[in-house]
Amino acid sequence: MLNRMSTNCSLGAAAALVFALSLANAEEPIGYAGLAPLFADDTPLAVTIEAPIEALMDVRPDKAYLKGRFIHTDPDGTDRIIGLKLRTRGNYRRDPEHCDFAPILLNLKKGDVTDTLFADQDKLKLVTHCQTDVTGYEQHLIREYIAYRLFQELTSVSYGTRLLHIRYVDPAGKSLTRYGFVIEDDKAVAKRNGMKIVKTRYMRESDIDPGQQNLVNVFQYMIGNTEYSLVNPEPKKDCCHNADILSVDKEPPFMPLPFDFDFSGLVNAPYAQPNPRYPIPSVRIRFYRGLCDANEILPDTLRLFMDKKEVFYGIIEDLEPASRKTRNHVRSFLDDFYDEISDPEHVRENLIDQCYEPVEAQP
Repeated sequence: MLNRMSTNCSLGAAAALVFALSLANAEEPIGYAGLAPLFADDTPLAVTIEAPIEALMDVRPDKAYLKGRFIHTDPDGTDRIIGLKLRTRGNYRRDPEHCDFAPILLNLKKGDVTDTLFADQDKLKLVTHCQTDVTGYEQHLIREYIAYRLFQELTSVSYGTRLLHIRYVDPAGKSLTRYGFVIEDDKAVAKRNGMKIVKTRYMRESDIDPGQQNLVNVFQYMIGNTEYSLVNPEPKKDCCHNADILSVDKEPPFMPLPFDFDFSGLVNAPYAQPNPRYPIPSVRIRFYRGLCDANEILPDTLRLFMDKKEVFYGIIEDLEPASRKTRNHVRSFLDDFYDEISDPEHVRENLIDQCYEPVEAQP
């Protein structure tokens, strides 16, 4: 590897209040409040992971950990060495048929993170570059990172991320340097929002917070992603597919927290295919999955996206690791979205008229 290197929230006053507050603060980085220092800074962080990476990618354990060291440099130039256990994680990208370099779970030694940038961090999901030798895959990772950043600008119920420039060093002396990014722990997201993680098998549409639900559905439409569900889980897992669930007291209204955007048109990964349930031939073609009951708040949702347009484009322009091709692709994809939602006829035909009526999740 390295040598190749249920009280339901109505659609009325509650949702209106949420969007009024969002719109009033449209220029503020909504999703950044309360973040741990690691996730409060967007500057790419140089780190080293010393571990048996070759063995890790050969065996791909999903439970047993291998040992290593995690090293980063303080602003004063001091190297901070943190004990590390690591294993592979994920589903699709953990399969060697899809990625020769799988995503990783970093388990940091608690006693070593004190007074470091990684203070209070324990287990961190690391999104990796997937393919080592195939041109362009590292930029697909950058595009997915952008997707997380865009959603973070819309709501505090979003995952914080930090881009890393990682030097992987195997005990055999082989090394590889690639970008990756770590994702905030779900419990940390819940805590800073005054909520708790909800574990349930299925979800009823009527139990989901309508404002957050519509926000997620429009966001997924913007990035061209149909590989998610806010009511159904993946096989043998808790709800929901590519979305975690939060609430204040583990009762409705529930707040969906989306993740995994690599099957979106904005990322446009070579392996990405649209969900076969929907009548689209490519992830580059958008398909709206919003509820008909949400049509009354859809204008407010779209207004929030319009108000965030310049912020979104600023994220793309300011991200140095993004190549010119990535910047052009993401800008062009967003250009199309903003042209679409600026056209009342397009909104009526492709969002309002394409909405669906709730169907209870099937066990």
